This record gives sequence, C-alpha cells and structure tokens, in this order.
Amino acid sequence: MPVMSGLDLLAEMRTRGYGVPFIFITAFPNDRVRASALSAGAAGFLAKPFAGHTLIEYLDAALEENGGGGDT
Repeated sequence: MPVMSGLDLLAEMRTRGYGVPFIFITAFPNDRVRASALSAGAAGFLAKPFAGHTLIEYLDAALEENGGGGDT
C-alpha cells in the first residue's frame, strides 16, 4: 500500500476503536510480519497463492469470533 503498511493500517484501526477482523493477504510473505500481524490481532495471514477453502476457513473463524457466525 502506498500510504501505509497493512500493519500500520491494523494499528491505526485499533487505535481508533475499530475491532473489525483483519486477514492479511500478501504475495511477499515474511515470518516477522506474519508474527507481528497475528500478535496485533489479525484473524489470519495468507500467502499467495492459497487455496480458496483456506480463506473461507479464516472468514468463518473471524465471523464466529465477532458474533456474525451462524446459519441464516
């Protein structure tokens, strides 16, 4: 991202009181960034390419944690 990193965005959103789930998706995986993202509360960290079902699993888990899960 040109203005800030994903980690910066996550930190800024948390500072502003937004608790929305974050799932990082990157073409340039880095163990340090992954650890930092998960420590900061990211719901997941995916490296491209990834299987579609993996993203769905992260989305399901994030929605369940935030009270949005369940059948409708």
